[in-house]
Amino acid sequence: MLVDRWPLFGLRLRTPRLELRLPTLDQLAELADLAAGGVHDAAVMPFTTEWSDAPPDERARGTLQWHWRSWSQWSPGNWTADLVAVHDGAVVGTQGLGAHDFAVTREVGTGSWLGRQFQGQGLGTQMRAAVLHLAFAGLGAQYATSGAYTDNTASLRVSRRLGYVEDGVARHCRRGQPATVVRLRLDRDGWAAHRTVPVELTGLEPCLPLFGLDAGAG
Repeated sequence: MLVDRWPLFGLRLRTPRLELRLPTLDQLAELADLAAGGVHDAAVMPFTTEWSDAPPDERARGTLQWHWRSWSQWSPGNWTADLVAVHDGAVVGTQGLGAHDFAVTREVGTGSWLGRQFQGQGLGTQMRAAVLHLAFAGLGAQYATSGAYTDNTASLRVSRRLGYVEDGVARHCRRGQPATVVRLRLDRDGWAAHRTVPVELTGLEPCLPLFGLDAGAG
């Protein structure tokens, strides 16, 4: 079976409202359809990579290619787990967790988006809480980082609710204009103090070598 060769397909993160997992091809097609339908108002740009400005068909195709690329380029020293979030049987968005040299740095970064019709319902908080549980409880992370433009209040609100603190700013070119990103950092103690979303994690043990860890190292 495929999961025997690539155990990440057996990894599951469950919250009261969501299941997060590496997508099947059909779920990946659902996610591409969500991307084609738009993930934010055209007047704003929440992403530092402006992929969502592409036409709908290109957004969909790019979504597929992004996930396939993360699968094909995965290595224990450089990985990104791009998971789909499933709510009531439907794919509602994607949540990523990635790291370079994680076995040494014990630091991860996150990124996510939701289909527009699923925003404002608290799902983004549960998505982030799920991968933070994977990082800290499952993999033994010490730090998690994130970032958002100063006008991306929804993302900043999620981060602060989960215990992140500001860690400086960075200047970016956004649609040809300067814009400021707030860098955010969460340490293990901060995560433990702000755990309000219960998360069930299954299927991790056989995946640990793919994350650069020995079995039982989380």
